[in-house]
Amino acid sequence: MTISMFDTFISPKAAEYVGRVLDSTYVSEGTKVREFEEKLTSTLGWINPVAVNSGTSALHLALVLAGIEPGDEVICPAQTFVATGLVILQQRATPVFADIQYATGNLDPTSIEKKITKKTKAILPVHWGGSPCDMDEIGTIAAEYNLAVVEDAAHATGATYKGSPIGSISQFTCFSFQAIKHITTGDGGAVCCLDKSDAKKALAKRWFNIDRAHSLPSILGERQYDIPSPGYKYHMNDYAAALGLANLEGFEERLLRRRKIASCYRKAFEDMDGIQLFESSAHRESAEWIFGMHVQRREDFIRALQSRNVTASVVHLRIDHNSCFGGKNKDLPNQDQFNETQINLPLHDGLTATNVLAVIDAVKAGW
Repeated sequence: MTISMFDTFISPKAAEYVGRVLDSTYVSEGTKVREFEEKLTSTLGWINPVAVNSGTSALHLALVLAGIEPGDEVICPAQTFVATGLVILQQRATPVFADIQYATGNLDPTSIEKKITKKTKAILPVHWGGSPCDMDEIGTIAAEYNLAVVEDAAHATGATYKGSPIGSISQFTCFSFQAIKHITTGDGGAVCCLDKSDAKKALAKRWFNIDRAHSLPSILGERQYDIPSPGYKYHMNDYAAALGLANLEGFEERLLRRRKIASCYRKAFEDMDGIQLFESSAHRESAEWIFGMHVQRREDFIRALQSRNVTASVVHLRIDHNSCFGGKNKDLPNQDQFNETQINLPLHDGLTATNVLAVIDAVKAGW
């Protein structure tokens, strides 16, 4: 049997948690969503998380709250999934692609500064593979130029930067609960807001911009409200939240195990010819969503591991080649090189100790 790249973790308690919601017949947004949001704070240290129906919705909602408007520019990496760029286009703004660090896959702060213009309104860093970006440097640039920071933390549930949880640092931080992420709600996401007033706006915006708490029904049974600006159908439902609550249980232990697997890989491959491991740092803890590295003769590497029943895969190639973003940028040398040599090995909750040894042996056998 081939060792897969990803595995969806579903808690043994999930059926019980979700079953209670089904038995109640109240499956829309309700008490379970609020309970899930509270648990995200108490378990992960996230600030004012607002649960939504996808990580993409979280990113778009954050850009709306950050005041991104048509004609604005948002600096982001090309090393990400297309959702990062598409939500910028959704606001009729322009994604401006800065270069990354070859050793991490994360935005290079020196490249960010070179991309700033009078139209720049925000920086959207992506914590590639779960390893935090240089948030001090990014924050300093943002403060100097009066820019919003919206973190794309789809890979980074459980990551920390200088002791602070990702989700507690920038004005907005967006997470994903899609099927193969650390914690799944089937599909879903959350936007964390340092400012409570932003969180209050997010709570309304996620449901058509109707303030549920202050829009009580009249004698006719219809809610009484006046929508001041457009809102969205982005809310999470109790069915999804119940699954999330079940999957949150034991998360710290599962994250610790992922880190141990990643540590085993690093130790095994640190001196191997043809491999360059991604850079790690003592002052940031990766969420270890994927295990990435650079290899020589990448296609030979993939074929060799396939012959040994181990999957090796690129997770995302650069997104700026897409026509909707204007085509491939020619001034991103680190991105160019990264795109040609990056590869990922299996790293997920479904791996057994035997699987981990099999992956290591498959790589060490050469290509």
